[in-house]
Amino acid sequence: MSNYLTNNEASGRATAKRRRKLWLASGVAGLTGVISLAAVGVAGSAGAVGLNWNTAQVSKDGDQRGDEGRDWDKDKGEDRNKDKDKDKDKDHERGREVPCDTDKLIQAIVFANSKNGGVLELAKGCTYNLTRNDYEGNGLPVITEHITLKGEHTTISREATADYFRILNVGAGGHLTVKGLTIKGGQTLELENGVEAAAVWAAYSDSEALAAQVKAGTPLAQALTARQANPKAGLKAAPKVTPKAQAGVVTPLVQQPEENDGAGILVQPGGTAEILESEVVLNQSGGNGGGVANFGTTKIWHSTVARNTAFFFGGGVFNAGLLKVEESKIKDNTAVIGGGGISNGAARIFTDDVNGGTVEIKKGEISDNETLGFGGGLLDIEGNTTAYETKFVSNTAVLAGGGLVAADSQLNLHHVAIEKNSTAGVGGGVAIVFDSAVTFEKSSIKDNTAGFFGGGLFNVGSVTTLRDSEVVGNRAVGPIGVGGGIFNIFGEVNLSKTTVAHNFSTFEPGGVFSFFGEVNVDEKSAITANRPTNCLAIPGGTIENCFA
Repeated sequence: MSNYLTNNEASGRATAKRRRKLWLASGVAGLTGVISLAAVGVAGSAGAVGLNWNTAQVSKDGDQRGDEGRDWDKDKGEDRNKDKDKDKDKDHERGREVPCDTDKLIQAIVFANSKNGGVLELAKGCTYNLTRNDYEGNGLPVITEHITLKGEHTTISREATADYFRILNVGAGGHLTVKGLTIKGGQTLELENGVEAAAVWAAYSDSEALAAQVKAGTPLAQALTARQANPKAGLKAAPKVTPKAQAGVVTPLVQQPEENDGAGILVQPGGTAEILESEVVLNQSGGNGGGVANFGTTKIWHSTVARNTAFFFGGGVFNAGLLKVEESKIKDNTAVIGGGGISNGAARIFTDDVNGGTVEIKKGEISDNETLGFGGGLLDIEGNTTAYETKFVSNTAVLAGGGLVAADSQLNLHHVAIEKNSTAGVGGGVAIVFDSAVTFEKSSIKDNTAGFFGGGLFNVGSVTTLRDSEVVGNRAVGPIGVGGGIFNIFGEVNLSKTTVAHNFSTFEPGGVFSFFGEVNVDEKSAITANRPTNCLAIPGGTIENCFA
């Protein structure tokens, strides 16, 4: 459930979480060649509420300006002193030049924080190398005013041998604009509390136990029927959690991030960041959000977030607030537990889970990200994600959802391509679980690969609708691969003007599988040319308008 409630959601859902377990059919395979990752630390907390997108005016040269920006269309004769005011505004837009000196940059930020903000023009081609952790885990002073850092081929980085610290931190009420910069090398300390991705996934699934049964020779239908009779059989114990709050103690809906979240840029609740024409690269978080951790409001525009690492969730970006990604690339990032590219929310580890916020992606590219857990490209947990004209390509997850995972979430995907993603487990393209509602419009799930079930789409206990879309060329190729196109259990899949074709699996069906769920196929849809067969519905499952 998102912290940003839709109009028809009851407000009480924010504090009344459903935590019943569902099992998924999957297997866990080792990941060869993945870097060895150290012990990991405590995950971050929930996101922000009631924040609005920045409505800053844009000056003629494209620089962002605050809501206090002047109205240039007013009658020029209104005030004879306007020329002087314009000169002052031009000076403000031009900003204060900061020489290629790290101490001068720190001084300029301190001054801007004390003088109601300003624009800092950083030296062209300069690398500001941060060597000291003087600001409570941050390399630079916390941003508390409206401050723009503007450069050209300019880098702000942490010295590789320096103590661990993040680069930038936006505090409550702060508004940071980063333009033309590279934010590089931030690193926050990982704690010694280790956790396995499979143990976290077990809170949603008993996939390992089921896969082990089938690999040991138990027929799939028999194993599924046994789980239907006793759905909790074989479930692993969920990770240990802290005791619940005492009666009468109110837990705030907006929680603070943990100290190790956001190695490149951290945006606190009530803070705002705009990352424009910039790069966030090679940062490593001991918690959530290798590149960016947003608990407030963040916009990423014409930028790249790449080669970052998170020891829990969100290798590239972690969100528990309001996030907008437009015409940007999130690529080559790694997360240990989930959301290699973007994680909207976090699953329960040591404390309660972190509700995802609201994510909007336009004309984005989420590619070549990976996770040892689930959601190679994008993971959404109890959040709301909308994507337009976006590609999820060549992402990898070991457990589930090579391209996308939705858990108790709402996803709306329009003109989206989910292609060439892979998992050793279930849902090569997409894994949808735990009472989620997902809609695909004019989208493609194509050429994805799963080791076990649901090469294209894996749907459990959720409602998934595809309109004017295609599920084509996906494969479930492992030793117990079933449902190359779609694998549905305890859920509902609706196909409208949608084609499911040329999918393949080791065992039938290559097209669509359903167990104790329904697949509704309208007359303008087609399930055809799948191998070894098109459809299979075993007891309790139905598939309309499909011929084996």
